[in-house]
Amino acid sequence: MIIAGNWKMNQTRAEVAGFCAAIKAAGRPLDGACRMVLFPAFVHLADLAGQLSGQPVSWGGQTCHAAEKGAHTGDISAAMLADMGSSWVLLGHSERRVDHGQTDAAVAASLAAGRAAGLNIMLCVGESRAEREAGQAEQVVRAQLAGSLAGSSGWQAGQLAIAYEPVWAIGTGLVPQLSDIEAMHSLIAAEAGQLTGLADLPVLYGGSVNPGNAADILQLAPVGGALVGGASLKADDFLAIFDAGLAVCEAKG
Repeated sequence: MIIAGNWKMNQTRAEVAGFCAAIKAAGRPLDGACRMVLFPAFVHLADLAGQLSGQPVSWGGQTCHAAEKGAHTGDISAAMLADMGSSWVLLGHSERRVDHGQTDAAVAASLAAGRAAGLNIMLCVGESRAEREAGQAEQVVRAQLAGSLAGSSGWQAGQLAIAYEPVWAIGTGLVPQLSDIEAMHSLIAAEAGQLTGLADLPVLYGGSVNPGNAADILQLAPVGGALVGGASLKADDFLAIFDAGLAVCEAKG
């Protein structure tokens, strides 16, 4: 199980230091079946690398450019992320798709660059409220998976995770019915498994996850973790969600 925190455009250096100190002081078993991954803003990667050195916590960038280097002002390459000690890159997040017009083809190109740099990929897919109300949620997610994973092959276990984020639930406090989460995660696991040849592919839920609902969501059989937004900014809240994941892992043995 993976409990991932997407800090988005948040956190100061002081807040990052406090968060890292709290994680280290908590003494959780971070190298077992339940793992922790952090996605800070690019400017905080060096701080994480220094403050979490030697800790069984992974981190990565919130996106990457498809090119290894070049005249791309404001962008970050996968090679740069790897050079900063990142082991992951988050790709296809709805806020990148909406705010920056990122297409499935662009995601696929960045995915190829991330793999070439040795990074693990956390790929985000999910439908808007209008698409769900129109009965198109499954169609949209299938298309995003196919387009974003187009041309990729030779996957190894642990290199890929999928995060399902119903766009209408992000930051709104709205959460789909547990039965809807379960159904979509099962669909994604099957579709992504066929596209990549990977079995037991972790599918994370992302959409207003908090300490109050984490346990109910994470205990669903096809849910392999959580991609946490706002609740990942405070160490206590994030640790509570991690503990919920840890309890599920321990219950499964």
